[in-house]
Amino acid sequence: MRCPYCQNEDSKVLDTTHDSRGVVRRRRECLACRQRFTTIERPLLAIPLIIKKDGTREEFDREKLMRGIRISCAKRPVSAAAIDRLVGEIETSLQRMGRSEVSSRVVGDMVVTGLKELDHIAYIRYGIVYLGLDDLRAIRNEIDRLLRDEETPNVNKR
Repeated sequence: MRCPYCQNEDSKVLDTTHDSRGVVRRRRECLACRQRFTTIERPLLAIPLIIKKDGTREEFDREKLMRGIRISCAKRPVSAAAIDRLVGEIETSLQRMGRSEVSSRVVGDMVVTGLKELDHIAYIRYGIVYLGLDDLRAIRNEIDRLLRDEETPNVNKR
């Protein structure tokens, strides 16, 4: 692994952690400049092409998805780790589908579901564009639905 500070290729691993998605994080120290840095390893499994609304196809872009979710979560109490976890879950779900192509609608639905659990304001922000909430009444109806869902006791909880 090349040091991002001095470009030296010799480093030692100080710590390794694994998470449930198969991601490996390694804390390293450069043997030349002694700077520390973290590397992330994730398995490269086949990810389907995304079929856009206009019929064009493009490769799944993790960073593009991350940017869209970050914009929705801007100035909200949502940690970078929570956003990364959501993007990772979506990517893993797409890989597990085992399909060569998936509609962008499927990805959007996964984002909406994840944001709804993560932060209602981020969900509304994303939903305004994705769900086409193009007037105040549509936005109000979605907010009212969220409030009703919050107030309705879950019958499965005991």
